[in-house]
Amino acid sequence: MGHTATEEAGSGGLTATEHRLANGLRVVLSEDHLTPVAAVCLWYDVGSRHEVKGRTGLAHLFEHLMFQGSAQVKGNGHFELVQGAGGSLNGTTSFERTNYFETMPAHELELALWLEADRMGSLLAALDEESLENQRDVVKNERRQRYDNVPYGTAFEKLTAMAYPDGHPYHHTPIGSMADLDAASLEDARSFFRTYYAPNNAVLSIVGDIDPEQTLAWVEKYFGSIPSHDGKQPPRDGSLPETIGEQLRTVVAEEVPSRALMAAYRLPHDGTREADAADLALTILGGGESSRLYNRLVRRDRSAVAAGFGLLRLAGAPSLGWLDVKASGGVEVPAIEAAVDEELARFAEEGPTPEEMERAQAQLEREWLDRLATVSGRADELCRFAVLFGDPQLALTAVQRVLEISPLEVQAVAKARLCPDNRAALVYEPTAQTDAAGTEEEEAAK
Repeated sequence: MGHTATEEAGSGGLTATEHRLANGLRVVLSEDHLTPVAAVCLWYDVGSRHEVKGRTGLAHLFEHLMFQGSAQVKGNGHFELVQGAGGSLNGTTSFERTNYFETMPAHELELALWLEADRMGSLLAALDEESLENQRDVVKNERRQRYDNVPYGTAFEKLTAMAYPDGHPYHHTPIGSMADLDAASLEDARSFFRTYYAPNNAVLSIVGDIDPEQTLAWVEKYFGSIPSHDGKQPPRDGSLPETIGEQLRTVVAEEVPSRALMAAYRLPHDGTREADAADLALTILGGGESSRLYNRLVRRDRSAVAAGFGLLRLAGAPSLGWLDVKASGGVEVPAIEAAVDEELARFAEEGPTPEEMERAQAQLEREWLDRLATVSGRADELCRFAVLFGDPQLALTAVQRVLEISPLEVQAVAKARLCPDNRAALVYEPTAQTDAAGTEEEEAAK
C-alpha cells in the first residue's frame, strides 16, 4: 500500500490519509477520537448515468440486491449483524454513484469491514432468481409510494427529462421505469455486478475512533484478495450547452393540493468556483425564510405558501437549480412566474447585498461544517471528492472555497444562467375533483 497524509490549509485541523491496495481499492482514513464510534463508507463509481436505454434502474436495483446476502451472510444478515452490534446502515443511489455505509461502535469496526468485503467479493454466490424477484418487487413498490402515488411525486423525473434531452445519460432518474425493471434479467444483474462492483471501481473511507495501522491491516485482510475488473466502460459524455436556449414548459393536471410552479435551470458543473457561486445565489434567492423569493411570494404578495430554490450538484453534467413554489388558494401560476422572473432579473442586475452574502456564506458554511463534524458525514464527503474529483482532501477545504467567492461571481452566474431561456418549467394544475374539494373546504371554513 502507498499512502499520503496531508493537512490542507483551511481544513480546520481535519486530516485524511490515502492508501491504495494492489487490486486498485482506494482507502481514505480520518482519525477522530471525540466519540467511540467509527463510520465506514464505500462508494462505487456507478450510478444511473452508466445505464443504457431499456435497462434503466439497474444501479438502484442493485443497491437493494446488495442487502440480500452474500457467500458468508445469508438473507437479511447484513442488517441483523450491524444492528445487533449497535450500529446503523443503509445505501443510496444517485446519477453518479452508489454508496453503502455503516456507523458502528468503534470496537465493532472489523465486523463492518468484513461485511462490506464479503458482499463485494462474493455477492454472486447468493444472487439468484428468488432474490432478484424479491427486490424487483420492493423497488417497484418504492416507485409507487415515493413517485407515482404521491402529489408532485414525478416532478423531478419530468424536469430532468426536460433539462437533459433524450439520449443524454442524465435524462432518466435512478429509480428507473417500471418496464425496464420488469425487463431486467438475472444475467443483466450478474453482468452489472461483475462490471462495476470491483475494488478498482470503489473508494472506501473509514472515519472515527480508529487505529490506522490496525484498520489498514483489516482492510488488506478482507479486501486485498478480491480481484480487480477492467471491463467498465466510461460513462457517456454528459456535456451540454450552458443554457437550454429556450423556455421549456409542461402543464400537468393531477390531483394535487394546490397549483405549483417547479422549474429546473442548467447551472455549472460541481467542483468549480462557478458551482459554489451558484449555490450562494440560490441560497440568497430561495434558501429558507429569509430568502428573496420567500419574502416576495409568501410574506409580501401572499401568492404562495412555500417557495424554495436549491442546487443539485452534478459533476458529469450541468448541475440543476431546482425551483419549487406552491401557490396560495386561487392564485394563478402566471402571476407567480412573473414575480419570480422579476426577482431573478433584479438580482442579476444588482447582485447580492453585503448582508445577503454574509448570511448565505454563513448558512453554507454551517451546512458544510455540520457534515464534516459527524463521522458518517465526513466519510461520505471524503468518498465523494475521491470518486468524482480524484482527491478526497478537497472535502476538507470545501468550506474555505465557498467563503472565497465574491459578490461579482454570484451576480455573474445569476445573470448568465437564471433567465427564462434556461428554464424547464412544470406547471401543476389541480384536477376538477381537487378544485371542487378545495372549494367546499373553503366554503365550510367561511
